[in-house]
Amino acid sequence: MEISQRIETWFAGLPGPVRAGFWISCTGATFTGMMAISRHLSADLHIFVIIMFRSLFGLTFLSALVFRGGTRILHTKRFKLYSIRGVTAYLSLVGYFYAATHIPLADISAIIFTRPVFACIAAILFLGELARGRRWAAIAIGFIGGLIVVRPGFAEFNIGVLFAVGAVAMTVFNTIFIKSLSFTDHPDTIAIYQGLCVAPIAFIVAMFFWSTPSWEQFAWLIAMGALGAATQRTLARSYVAADATVVTVLDFLRLPIAALIGLFFFGEWPVVWVWVGGAVIVASSFLLTQREVNDKDVNKTPPGH
Repeated sequence: MEISQRIETWFAGLPGPVRAGFWISCTGATFTGMMAISRHLSADLHIFVIIMFRSLFGLTFLSALVFRGGTRILHTKRFKLYSIRGVTAYLSLVGYFYAATHIPLADISAIIFTRPVFACIAAILFLGELARGRRWAAIAIGFIGGLIVVRPGFAEFNIGVLFAVGAVAMTVFNTIFIKSLSFTDHPDTIAIYQGLCVAPIAFIVAMFFWSTPSWEQFAWLIAMGALGAATQRTLARSYVAADATVVTVLDFLRLPIAALIGLFFFGEWPVVWVWVGGAVIVASSFLLTQREVNDKDVNKTPPGH
């Protein structure tokens, strides 16, 4: 047996939460690395140009799915929803990349923790889901955690925070669209069409802010595309390895990873309130996710049991 096969067998034998922790740590590293490269390049390139190349190279890496699965992977009847999802996905990239140029990377990671809170609100408003006391309490806790991170009135206002929050909101809508598309389309189909829909939008917008990257910048942009593709795959693997409640808690690993990357490359270290607020948001997200899983378990229980 080859060494790679032995490692794969050993890794598969580890407990699910351990494997999920590894994959979510990889997600945090690849996503934060992408944000760090974006900040580095934004000194000379407009973020719209950066997003265009990130989308182009990300699509290039995803095109391997077509070679592996054949043209049948492109079969779908839901072009309208894919087009809408392309817009929300593009706006989320704009929000994250713009935020990366204005606020510490760890702050972005802490704000990302609010996704389950926004997802819960979206489900109540747009999907008609019921919200009882415990759910509203968890939402309130999540917003308190967000306020601790942002500290309005105590910390200097930074527009990057608004872009990060807006990016999270767009990501939530994107997730809702994915949930709908997953009922009819293969996950690889969903992934490839995001690239196909985002790339044209990014290209058109970038033309108004164009500047040709140098060869060194070109290499960084290729790396961004690879990190973006890796982020999607590692996040999916984390949810396969463990339950959503476990992944929600382990997602807190993103914060120290982002803090270390920010410290090493930009000399920034998050204030204590980012850690406190991030922990509060994760607790809120855990409560929301746990309730969702419990509701699913109840719905699966046969009558009379």
